[in-house]
Formats: sequence, C-alpha cells, structure tokens
Amino acid sequence: MAAPDEIVFLLDVDNTLLDNDRLRDELMLHLEQEFGADNRDRYRTILEQLRTELGYIDYLGAMQRYRVAHMDDARVLLMSAFLIDYPFADLIYPGVLDAIVHLRQWGRTVILSDGDVIFQPRKIQRSGLWRVMDGRVLIYVHKEDMLDAVARQYPARHYVMIDDKLNILAAMKHSWGQKLTTVFPRQGHYARDPQIVAACQPADITVEHFADLITQDFSKL
Repeated sequence: MAAPDEIVFLLDVDNTLLDNDRLRDELMLHLEQEFGADNRDRYRTILEQLRTELGYIDYLGAMQRYRVAHMDDARVLLMSAFLIDYPFADLIYPGVLDAIVHLRQWGRTVILSDGDVIFQPRKIQRSGLWRVMDGRVLIYVHKEDMLDAVARQYPARHYVMIDDKLNILAAMKHSWGQKLTTVFPRQGHYARDPQIVAACQPADITVEHFADLITQDFSKL
C-alpha cells in the first residue's frame, strides 16, 4: 500500500469546475427550438423525477425514459446528439486550471464526482479535465457514502473537499471530522439558493469562485 500523502484535494465537477447550469440552460433551449416548448417541459419534468430518484442529474437516462412515451417520433433519436457532441471544454470556469496548479503545491488533486457511468466520464474526458488530473478521477452515485473507498484509492493524512453543495460537504465533515477541510465555492444555483444554504452547516472555507482558491494558503494544514 502506498504511503499516504500529506494532503489530497478532492474536486467536485458540476458547478465547481464546470458550469453545469449553462449546459442545462443550453440543452433546454435546444430542445425548445428543435422539439417545441411542450416536449422541453416534459423532458425537464422527467429529469427532475430522475434527480429525486437517483440523487444526481441523469440527462441520458431522462432521454431514454422520455423516448418510451414517444416511440413513434423518430426525432427523439437525435436528442442525445446535443449532449454527446457538446464542447465541454467551453464549460470550464475561468481560472480553474490555474487554481488547480496552485493547489498542487501542497498535495495531490483528484476529481470526486457524483454521476452515471456513461455521461459523467465522457463529460470529464471531453472537457480535458481527465487529462489535467492524469486520470485521477472517481465517480460514484453518492460520493459522500464512499469515503472508505476514496481513502483506499488515495490515502492521505488530511483531505480538502471542494464542492458547490453544502449538504455533501456537511455529510463528509460528519464522517471525517477534523481530517477534512471543506471548501464551498458559491457557484451555481444550489450554492446560491438561500434555503439550502440556511439549512446546511457552513463550510470551513467559503469563496465566491473556484478560481479564488489561487489566493488561499493551505500550508497550515
């Protein structure tokens, strides 16, 4: 077993490294233009139902479920092309790559993401983040429940989790305690929802943007 690192930085993807709200907005606009507002709304309803069931956004799964009710519409077979061919590198927030380089002064950087087994890896690969991380990518259905697996893959004396969802940060903090420093970039609609923020334990560190971490000094850890 490899000797533990001093620090491992665990980086969320959606609305942390990539602007997933922009992807969703552009997808909905595309569906409205190509298939009409009613079909866009039906797809959006299914997407939310799946998010509640699974705990993550499953764009392709929602399209499959939508298709079951529209088997006679051949256009449905083209709906996934928008997502499969999307230029995901365009979604990387400004300053993210420089901030990742900055973090590496103190420890290893690893992507730790929720998501499905097909679309989420493709998004990370197509954006270039898989290469940036040198393949250090972990994807689970509920990552906050997989901390033992994370520790086996990347043992460390201390972890830093950077995520736009305060509930996930709080759950991980509950499990790892002082072994974990939580960082909350206030990006995306979850991070800026006042009800969600009020209901959750504050993070150890809060920044407006992931790129702001370039000014943070983690040497005290």
